[in-house]
Amino acid sequence: MRDEITVLSGNANRALAESICRQLGIALCRCNVDRFPDGEIDVKVSDDLRGRDVFIVQPTSPPVNDHLLELLLMIDTCRRASADRITAVIPVFGYARKDRKDEGRVPISAKLVANMICVAGTDRVLTIDLHAAQIQGFFDIPVDHLYAKPVLIQHFRDIKVDRPVIVAPDMGGLKRARAWAESLEAEVAIVDKRRIDPTKVDWEHIIGEVSGRDALIIDDMIATGGSVAQAVRIAREHGAQRVFVGATHAVFCGNAIEKLTECRPDGVVVTDTIRPPPGPLPEVFHYRSVAPLLSRAIAAIHRRESVSALFEDGRKRS
Repeated sequence: MRDEITVLSGNANRALAESICRQLGIALCRCNVDRFPDGEIDVKVSDDLRGRDVFIVQPTSPPVNDHLLELLLMIDTCRRASADRITAVIPVFGYARKDRKDEGRVPISAKLVANMICVAGTDRVLTIDLHAAQIQGFFDIPVDHLYAKPVLIQHFRDIKVDRPVIVAPDMGGLKRARAWAESLEAEVAIVDKRRIDPTKVDWEHIIGEVSGRDALIIDDMIATGGSVAQAVRIAREHGAQRVFVGATHAVFCGNAIEKLTECRPDGVVVTDTIRPPPGPLPEVFHYRSVAPLLSRAIAAIHRRESVSALFEDGRKRS
């Protein structure tokens, strides 16, 4: 049975796991992740896992604590059920912001979470667009780090953007913007975000030429939407012809969708690494699936083939 792939899912994004299974031509493993009356998580796998090559699809997206603990308990369940190999497929890795000690008396949260995933019994991790690429080194097991750039770029090619300029919403996104610019043969601009005092930020400047062009504002995630919304406004004020937003992880905290809608972008494209919010979204929002990307990676890992060779274009980014 070692030659069989088994895919499990927690509650974070079952629809993505089901899409991956359709790509692979297999059924999703029967796994119930419920709650006891006191809120404790209860995991029960109904299918045999002995000797299987198991892939657990569970983004640690909001509510991060619940989904992280679900992941850890599913890993432990598979290990105790004698799975041959366990790969944690974490399309979005929570607690990634704190990847170093930038001041005294703070945790390195990303390292602690990596330790927890390893200790639970994981053999390998598959993830997409880490907030900081160096987090790969926090794991003592192999990490396959994929990029959603080819998925998002295809969307912009489909809509035929005109003389695009890639806009980084802050200096931290410059490397990502340059990689996108290389793929689209575009130029780069940067929103110059300057902190005036602890409570006030100046957003009024942009470095680069956007006038008369289609501006593509690119980021790895949209959380509150504040930075991206301001970048849309500034690009318009500097004469951009059309303004689009592209991001891998659509966290959409609080009123982020309303913020993005109010700044009137011509389009917002994100991926389904995080389960879309319930109900209809404004027409400018578009989702592109990473299921084909992940299914190809899972198949390559299962066959013990190179994953990086499949996604050379994505490796040039961020």
